[in-house]
Amino acid sequence: MNYQEIFSKRISQLRKEKGLTLQRLADILEIKEPSVCAYESGKTFPSAHNLIALSKHFSVSLDYLTGQTDNPEINK
Repeated sequence: MNYQEIFSKRISQLRKEKGLTLQRLADILEIKEPSVCAYESGKTFPSAHNLIALSKHFSVSLDYLTGQTDNPEINK
């Protein structure tokens, strides 16, 4: 599985765990709902700005989102 496939699965899982709709997550990121759908389906990958925003919103590391680690904790 490549980083984009891992990302799409993890972002979908995190969104559902938080009880967020696609539209609500889009509103948080200030993007359109189809963009979030495209992230979750693996059709596109977010910009660096949105990737960081997702990491901060879900309080997980960028490495976790992109599959570089299975540990969601942010190194401090």
